[in-house]
Amino acid sequence: MSDYRFLKACWGEPVDRTPVWLMRQAGRYLPQYMAVRSKVTFLELCKTPELAAEVTIQPIDYLGADAAILFSDILTPVEPMGLKLDFVPGPVFEKPVRTQADVDALRIPVMEEDVPYVLETIRILRREFEGRVPLIGFGGAPFTLACYMVEGKGSKDFAHIKRMMYAAPEVYAALMDKITEMDRQYLNAQIAAGAQAIQIFDTWGGIVSPSDYEKYILPYTTKLINGLNRTGVPIIHFVKGAGTMLDLVKRAGSDVVGLDWHINLGKARNLLGSEVAVQGNLDPTVLYAPPAHIEREVQRILDENGGRPGHIFNLGHGILPTVPPEHAKFMVECVHRLSSKG
Repeated sequence: MSDYRFLKACWGEPVDRTPVWLMRQAGRYLPQYMAVRSKVTFLELCKTPELAAEVTIQPIDYLGADAAILFSDILTPVEPMGLKLDFVPGPVFEKPVRTQADVDALRIPVMEEDVPYVLETIRILRREFEGRVPLIGFGGAPFTLACYMVEGKGSKDFAHIKRMMYAAPEVYAALMDKITEMDRQYLNAQIAAGAQAIQIFDTWGGIVSPSDYEKYILPYTTKLINGLNRTGVPIIHFVKGAGTMLDLVKRAGSDVVGLDWHINLGKARNLLGSEVAVQGNLDPTVLYAPPAHIEREVQRILDENGGRPGHIFNLGHGILPTVPPEHAKFMVECVHRLSSKG
């Protein structure tokens, strides 16, 4: 296990070539994924361990990536808190959380009883991947989960969650405390089931000012990370849109900081320092470009890193559903070829 180049890079150790994987690498851009997805709903796919494992394995077979990420959804553990979830096609909660009574009604799930399919998928994948690639488990950061729970769905202005933050701070704090504890138990259950790294996705963490991030988001993410059983398990913290406040993101205490494509990777490394690894950060739309352009962009990011240990190549957000799969495969091949020290 300790020989996986992905895990070595997470710990800032030298590797023979830069490891690479893609956020959302199990997904709609792959015809083999769509073949499985055509037979079940998205939630059924998430809740059927054999199928979730199958689509997790598909991109490893096709891309040759250096790590696999569990196929699931960040909202999976929120549903058993007491919120009915549907995908139409994006996530929608039937009754959003808006009041203290709504917060009080939420329960902390018992993970082995309420989301056993997630843990069984991890166990299947550990057996399948042993000696091949490590498995990344994941969850949403407390703030991003709160955004969905309070807004009820995706949002352009996030008016409801921000109104709660500013006008009902005690309700916001009670909600964030409950989500953080749920998240801690959920991610620790993934680690216990065999996840070899954990990625925390804060998709909406960048919608606030740096001062509001420090006040309303950072304390909960820090509490979550500090509460994880992380001995030997690196924690990756990805906050989309956080290029202007990486100093705050670093304070949350993760081993790896994920970077979106809005910041120069070299500058980010200089700011974060050598004690933190980084992951990123190709613009996902570059995968629409011709191969020569993809290769130039891969080389640019490798050059920005400057050969420093502790770099995991990834996109700056999830791969887009309409990307030609052969372009994603070519990108992985470019990373391996251009970074190889052999």
